[in-house]
Amino acid sequence: MADGRRPTDRRVALRLADGDGRAAGIRATADRLGIELEERPGETDGTSIGNTRLPDDTPDWFIEAALLRALEPSHILFLCVANSARSQLGEGLARALAEASNADGGSAPVKISSAGSVPTRVRPQAIEVMREIGIDISHHRSNGVDDVERPVDVVITLCAEEVCPVWLDTAVRVHWGLPDPAGAGDSEDEELQAFRDARDELRRRLGVLFGGRAL
Repeated sequence: MADGRRPTDRRVALRLADGDGRAAGIRATADRLGIELEERPGETDGTSIGNTRLPDDTPDWFIEAALLRALEPSHILFLCVANSARSQLGEGLARALAEASNADGGSAPVKISSAGSVPTRVRPQAIEVMREIGIDISHHRSNGVDDVERPVDVVITLCAEEVCPVWLDTAVRVHWGLPDPAGAGDSEDEELQAFRDARDELRRRLGVLFGGRAL
């Protein structure tokens, strides 16, 4: 982070447009994540968290992503069970977005990691669907939770059907449960499409976290 403070030490600026009925929901989300808000004079043309303007129809994940962006974390960790699919997609996408942001002078460098409670191997379908959008994760390896370099500022868990790994160190925790694409569908093509769906959903959410950039 640019000022040397941990995200949990920071307050996030919230500016509410007059009459915006989402105030209670935004405050509840911030409280659930352990993020302290600093409410500032309202905007006339919209509500914003940090420097992220919220659309009128905002899903919960968008608010979470905007809060994470405002924290300016130095180290983001993606967690699932096997560290073979969803968390690998998250790591690859976030790393590419962080590099693009740094190249644009948009933010300080951020470390990106992924891990699992029972690490196995990176699935070839994950490598293939990332290659489709110009990102090479063929060099990635599955890591265990104990392999992760500390400290971590933000932990994003991606498990849906399984019990997600527990992160015991101090961090802001966000849960974006996505269906496991491995073994999805009745054919290889359907399984590959499930990997694309997971990739695209993570790309949408991480695009907000890294300032609206697209891949």
